[in-house]
Amino acid sequence: MSAEERAERLGFSPQKEIAYNRLLPYADRLDRESNELLAEIKSNLGRAVQLRELWPGVLFWTRKLSTYIRLYGRKFSKEDHVLFIKLLYELVTIQKLEISMMQGFARLLITLLKKKELLSRADLQLAWRPLYEMLERVLYSKTEHLGLNWFPTSVENVLKTLVKTCRPYFSDDATAEMLEEWKPLMCPFDVTMQKAISYLELFLPTSLPPELHCKGFKLWFDELMGLWNSVQNLPQWEGHLVNLFARLATDNIGYIDWDPYVPKIFTRILRSLNLPVGTNQVVVPRFLTNAYDIGHAVIWVTAMMGGPSKTVQTHLTGLFRSIASFYHPSNNGRWVTKLMKLLQRLPSSVVRRLHRERYKKKTWLTPVPDSHKLTDQDITDFVKSIIQPVLLAMFSKTGSLEAAQALQNLALMRPEMVIPPILEKTYPAQETLTEPHQLTATLSCVIGVARSLVSGGKWFLEGPTHMLPLLMRALPGVDPNDFSKCMITFQFIATFSTLVPLVDCSSVLQETNDLPEVERELCSATAEFEDFVLQFVDRCFALIESSTLEQTREETETEKMTHLESLVELGLSSTFSTILTQCSREIFKVALDKVYNFAISNIFETRVSGRMVADMCRAAVKCRPVESLKLFLPHCCSVITHLTSNDDILHEEELDKELLWNLQLLSEITRVDGEKLLPYREQLVKILQQTVHLTCKQGYILSCNLLHHLLRSTTLIYPTEYCSVPGGFDKPLSEYFPIKDWGKPGDLWNLNIQWHVPSAEEISFAYYLLDMFLQPELEKLDRYGNGELEMSRDDVQQCLTIVHNCLIGSGNLLPPLQGERIAHLVPSMVSLEETTLFTGLDYDHSRENYRELIAEVIRKLLHYVLDNSEDDTKSLFLIIKIISDLLHFQGSHKHEFDSRWKSFTLVKKSMENRLQGKKQHIRALLIDRVMLQHELRTLTVEGCEYKKIHQDLIRDLLRLSTSSYGQVRSKAQQAFFTALGTYNFCCRDIIPLVLEFLRPDRHDVTQQQFKGALYCLLGNHGGVCLANLHDWDCIVRTWPAIVSSGLSKAMSLEKPSIVRLFDDLAEKIHRQYETIGLDFGVPEKCVEVAVLIQLSKNPSTNCPLLQSEEIELGIKRQQEKNEESIQHYENLVSTLLDCVNQRNLPWKFEHIGIGFLSVLLRDDRVLPVQAIRFFVQCLIHDALVVRKMAISAVAGILKQLKRTHTEVSICPYEISGCKKTSVIQAGDRPDNQWLHYDSANLPKTKEKWQSCYFVEKTHWGYYTWPKEMLVYAPAEQQPKLGRTREEMSEAEQIIYDHFSDHKFVDQLIKFLSLEDRKGKDKFNPRRFCLFKGIFRNYDDAFLPVLKPHLARLVTDSHESTQRCVSEIIAGMIRGSKHWTYEKVEKLWEILLPLLRTALSNITVETYNDWGTCIATSCESRDPRKLHWLFELLLESPVSGEGGSFVDACRLYVLQGGLAQQEWRTPELLHRLLKYLEPKLTQVYKNVRERIGSVLTYIFMIDVSWPNTAPTKSPQISEFTSRMLEKLKPLMEADEEIQNHIMEENGVGDQDERTQGIKLLKTILKWLMASAGRSFSTAVEEQIQLLPLLFKIAPVENDNNYDELKRDAKMCLSLMSQGLLYPQQVPLVLQVLKQTAKSSSWHARYTVLTYLQTMVFYNLFIFLHNEEVVKDIRWLVVKLLEDEQLEVREMAATTLSGLLQCNFLTMDGPMQTYFEQLCKTQLPKRRKRHLGAVMDTIPPADLVKRHAGVLGLSACILSSPYDVPTWMPQLLMDLSPHLNDPQPIEMTVKKTLSNFRRTHHDNWQEHKQQFTDDQLLVLTDLLVSPCYYA
Repeated sequence: MSAEERAERLGFSPQKEIAYNRLLPYADRLDRESNELLAEIKSNLGRAVQLRELWPGVLFWTRKLSTYIRLYGRKFSKEDHVLFIKLLYELVTIQKLEISMMQGFARLLITLLKKKELLSRADLQLAWRPLYEMLERVLYSKTEHLGLNWFPTSVENVLKTLVKTCRPYFSDDATAEMLEEWKPLMCPFDVTMQKAISYLELFLPTSLPPELHCKGFKLWFDELMGLWNSVQNLPQWEGHLVNLFARLATDNIGYIDWDPYVPKIFTRILRSLNLPVGTNQVVVPRFLTNAYDIGHAVIWVTAMMGGPSKTVQTHLTGLFRSIASFYHPSNNGRWVTKLMKLLQRLPSSVVRRLHRERYKKKTWLTPVPDSHKLTDQDITDFVKSIIQPVLLAMFSKTGSLEAAQALQNLALMRPEMVIPPILEKTYPAQETLTEPHQLTATLSCVIGVARSLVSGGKWFLEGPTHMLPLLMRALPGVDPNDFSKCMITFQFIATFSTLVPLVDCSSVLQETNDLPEVERELCSATAEFEDFVLQFVDRCFALIESSTLEQTREETETEKMTHLESLVELGLSSTFSTILTQCSREIFKVALDKVYNFAISNIFETRVSGRMVADMCRAAVKCRPVESLKLFLPHCCSVITHLTSNDDILHEEELDKELLWNLQLLSEITRVDGEKLLPYREQLVKILQQTVHLTCKQGYILSCNLLHHLLRSTTLIYPTEYCSVPGGFDKPLSEYFPIKDWGKPGDLWNLNIQWHVPSAEEISFAYYLLDMFLQPELEKLDRYGNGELEMSRDDVQQCLTIVHNCLIGSGNLLPPLQGERIAHLVPSMVSLEETTLFTGLDYDHSRENYRELIAEVIRKLLHYVLDNSEDDTKSLFLIIKIISDLLHFQGSHKHEFDSRWKSFTLVKKSMENRLQGKKQHIRALLIDRVMLQHELRTLTVEGCEYKKIHQDLIRDLLRLSTSSYGQVRSKAQQAFFTALGTYNFCCRDIIPLVLEFLRPDRHDVTQQQFKGALYCLLGNHGGVCLANLHDWDCIVRTWPAIVSSGLSKAMSLEKPSIVRLFDDLAEKIHRQYETIGLDFGVPEKCVEVAVLIQLSKNPSTNCPLLQSEEIELGIKRQQEKNEESIQHYENLVSTLLDCVNQRNLPWKFEHIGIGFLSVLLRDDRVLPVQAIRFFVQCLIHDALVVRKMAISAVAGILKQLKRTHTEVSICPYEISGCKKTSVIQAGDRPDNQWLHYDSANLPKTKEKWQSCYFVEKTHWGYYTWPKEMLVYAPAEQQPKLGRTREEMSEAEQIIYDHFSDHKFVDQLIKFLSLEDRKGKDKFNPRRFCLFKGIFRNYDDAFLPVLKPHLARLVTDSHESTQRCVSEIIAGMIRGSKHWTYEKVEKLWEILLPLLRTALSNITVETYNDWGTCIATSCESRDPRKLHWLFELLLESPVSGEGGSFVDACRLYVLQGGLAQQEWRTPELLHRLLKYLEPKLTQVYKNVRERIGSVLTYIFMIDVSWPNTAPTKSPQISEFTSRMLEKLKPLMEADEEIQNHIMEENGVGDQDERTQGIKLLKTILKWLMASAGRSFSTAVEEQIQLLPLLFKIAPVENDNNYDELKRDAKMCLSLMSQGLLYPQQVPLVLQVLKQTAKSSSWHARYTVLTYLQTMVFYNLFIFLHNEEVVKDIRWLVVKLLEDEQLEVREMAATTLSGLLQCNFLTMDGPMQTYFEQLCKTQLPKRRKRHLGAVMDTIPPADLVKRHAGVLGLSACILSSPYDVPTWMPQLLMDLSPHLNDPQPIEMTVKKTLSNFRRTHHDNWQEHKQQFTDDQLLVLTDLLVSPCYYA
């Protein structure tokens, strides 16, 4: 149907429908249904918003809208689409909206916005600021950490996804506004940097059309790119920048020239893989945690590919060459997962891009310009570069999944390059017996490329010819002894059979001659199909025979199938049915006979092998019912009739095996098209009458299965065939040529699904069965339930089994339960009507509804059983099943549907064609999807109306959930939870009934009931949790009941199970609780959109617009609801308080209650007074847990009571007296100078203090000033300080009274200075918040009370007391933010002596806490406010008075304070540096380490970034040049530097040299500390130290080295991993070349190890510069000829590594050079004296010759996993040297043994590269000489 016709039929043109709906058998009724539903949604949603009824109205109808989208897709007009989005956008951004509602609206809004091609920027514009404010409120909440807001964990992802989907619709000027908002936050030393960059990454729109680029990315690209370019040490935010660039590149392919950045990008991606290089490399932990997300890196690379220049592809090739060897399966490490992800994502990303460029419909989004589209050549180059690693990864230790996915995508692009190498690996793997993992790996890869293989295509014509050989060779894989092999073989065979019609076409060859070559070949091959099918069947029989029950386990064991067996059964039956579906009639006939004979000539046990055989028979019957039923059905019927003709059989406990087997077979083969069963109905009914009442349980269960399947087959709607071609393959070959259909996708518009829709005849047959078999059973049970009839338990169970099978057989036929609705559960002003969906059958209401009859009888029976024989658990199990199916079963089960949906997506993924897209799936999959759509409709009964009958059944389930038997309880509870989740608002009706069991005043509750009730409250995983519904009405009841239940008689804390239940309940409530709203207001904006929705046409809403009276009533009701919520909140708090204070309440329940209370703190309403009093008293409770909760709670309460402080805006340019510039310059500028700490100008008097503008946050002004700069107003405009008690509110008075009370404070301090867990305690931020709140709210009111305590505590050196003081002091300093000058001055008079004492008494245990204390005190505070503190800290950090330890600690504390201040204290940093410089030669290690760390922070601010002013803080270059002066004596000395100073001798020879060594030690500590922390590395300065370090660093790995050597080695390792800027490369090389001439061989050796790492970690930056590559090559080759053996060997290793990562290439000149060296003549050996061994050979010649051999050896070892063309020749060159003098002989031997080791696995392949002569020589070399000659 064309789009115009669609629009005419619906009255609008739909945005995007679900296509599968049109293929349902009842498709013609759906348009009317959807239009009615849409009209209803529009009118009710509009009404609900206008009536201000967020709950239940708006929530109910938005949920309906998302159901509508799930059922019909976006089947509404563009106008409606925009209106829905606008309404939900307004709803989601309501300020006080309850968080759970916000998430619900956000998820729906995401669904509406997801397909961005449906709405262009012209159709829709959204504001970005409301979203930003919402994120700021939730993700950066100021009150969440104090427990005043509880957000669910999922909220972050939902909000971020929401912003992503809104992003394309932000206005044109949004970019500029965002930059203005977030640039001021970009201070790299501050956490705000992370925030700014992640906001930019999330919000910046990148999909603007080209004409708007000047308003889009061009505003920020250079700036952010410059930033990324210059940052070196991978801070956390660098990853976010990469994600932003990746998105920018993808959205604007062809509009940005990335070429200048490519080497840097690839170098950083390579670094991000964290691959190990060289030996014992030190890892910087930050490189692991902050590494780029591979997914985004891949997107970036993909977007840069193509276009006129080929740089990206060359680099990509280089990247894969350099890391190829890491993919080899013998390498394993933590980096493997990253490498695999790279392989898997890259091809899929390229396919996505190709799809976008070549196949996707044009949309409003910017298309890729033709100049930059990927050409065929680009794709070929790409596949070439990646195929080698992928083929290696096939056999990886982590599994072949990633490789298979990569190959699937690569094969879509270039099958001719990808598939042949896979097949080369697969054929040998199918032969091997010893390496089964090879088989599983290769088969899973072939499955991935199956579709590309079978369909061939113009590039790969011979593809399909491989299919038959592959299939035939796969057969041996059906192996009963190897489970995984068996499963992958089934999958393999099934995959190929779905793609190919198994029809023998060889006869065509006799008739025509004009077929192309490939098709002729295929035709003759198809003659083997029949053979294949028969062999497969034989294999299956063998599998079945080896897995009969008798063979596989003892009698005593379980009778069920094991998990593995059931998987094999599934694999077998689905593969077999696929094969038969795809067979031609002739092949089918042969297979059918074979299966039939096997089935009737043996008798199988019914548990394992019987099930498998029956499955095979069922598969055959399903494919061609008519032929097959003719064979099977009469046979089974006659056998059964014959065996049951004797009446005694009916009463036997154990039945004859043959009878059971035939019953089982019959029950399976009736699962076919119902229509085809009708001819046999008399026979079948007769069998049922004979067998349904057998005494033997196994017998009657099989008979009931038969009944169940008969009913299902006749009443359900389902497709009857799944061929790969509509219409099947039974046409004559002259008309239809099957080979054309190999691998052909189904055509969605001509699927021609053959549906089974129940005919009138079938329906009447079904009713006949029900009347015949169900009716009498119900009558019996009814009489038994009335007590009129005696029945044994077995009989009751038999009746129930029959009832249950009838019910689930006819679920589709029986109308749902009817009855009256239970009203008044929820008041609402809009209709909450349910919508009924048509699912293919009109119910026959003239007949009696068996569902209601069953319900009535079962309820009666249940009560009878529970009252008279509660221990008949088996009957109860059946009753629970029946009740659950009465409530929910309409023809399919939810869990079955879910698992089918999952497996559908898996199959779809493994076989989809992502390149062409457009639903090019195979036909069977498409049919499956349509069937799933039908089932989705039958299951969409969620939110059903809650009727009287449901209420009765749910109450019965509750009774069963609290019965005496554990198993009955747990089964009933599962059904109970499902029911609760299905019916609207039924929880409110049920909660009181559950809570009845917990009432403390009831004496008749048993422990079982009590436990059952608790489980009912707890709920199951992911379902409803009654104890914690997000609704005041419910929580007000459940929480107090849980606490009070501690007094119930049934509660016993002796039972661990009950204790565990209460723990779980409390834990679940805490985990799932989200703040519940108090304000349900709806702003005007929403109402305006709602009116438009109600007015919109097509489909138009039929209800009249609202009258003003109704609206006013709505507003009134909404206000009432707000008041009611507040009432509920206060009631809940006071009830909980009463509960907690009950006498005799066990402590556990008191704690649970206090936990509930602490969750109820909120930021929009102060806690009721009595609760505040309670929590303050809890601060000195005896139990530690309670005190901890109270500390958090009181800190939160103090935040609630905080008075707001006014702010004023200032102009920084006026204060500094500078002009505003248009150019952005970060760092120290004249206009932010006034923020610096300037000791000449400190606010030391009241006047200065008052006139000083304090800026508390550190980041303001560093990068740029915000549009409006706010600071706190002067003191007289702030809330009054020093209030009397009378001026306070009641809540404040409570706290005031307690903290003024000496006794209370004594007790509190005593508790706070106890230790909690020895050695584990740390500075506690919660306690700090408590004291900060107290000093903030009450300024210095409590100083007099606390002062004596502090003075006492500070002198006590115990760690817990010291910790307590540090927490209080930090609280004081931070709490005094708004105090007046006099008060602050008084405070410092008290604090300074305290701090002096504390710092001099500092110990190992406490220095961390004091560091945290000072850091916390200085955080977000203007340094000028804290000048007392800084002056104190700088008095004498390293005095040596308290010994080295105290010095180190003081430095640590000082560093904590200064680090918080970042760039605003240059003067202090200079003073500190000046102070420290003479002290750098410290003897003590701990002080040195600390100084190193402090230096890092001093120089942190010195960053070399674009548009950043040089810093006023100390600069590294000046410092380094001073240091190098002092290190000169070491530089010039030749002999090795020993660490000959012991730590003790403080005096002694203080010559320059010793001083130099001490200094060097400290400097090494500084270099090591800054490697992980600073933002940019001072490369130029560090280079000058290199020669010295090379000299010191040890060569061997020995841990006994002294500190100096260890540190030097570590520094070199860290420096070599550093990222270099291109301009720094020549400088470093200069130093390396210099050192290579050094006289110390240690230095020459270390140069090589340094070089290896440095080159690999900066690979593409080096490769970018040809001069440099030449230099390095020269350097390494030169060192190959070094006189020192170790250096030569290291040079060889280095050369081999550089060749291996393709930094250098193996070329002719290099080979000739080495061959020349090898030929260096050694003089003939004369007979030697024993004494003079070495004198006779001139060493120089030997060295040269050795160098040549080493060179060749390096080349050979550089290709460990393959044999390049030049390799055989080099091996030949080596062979003559096997008998040279040492060390040459050793080298040759090592090389050969390594070659043998690495090439051994694939020697068969590698052999091909050698000539026969070469192989002979090689074999001689590799076989060790024989010693027996």
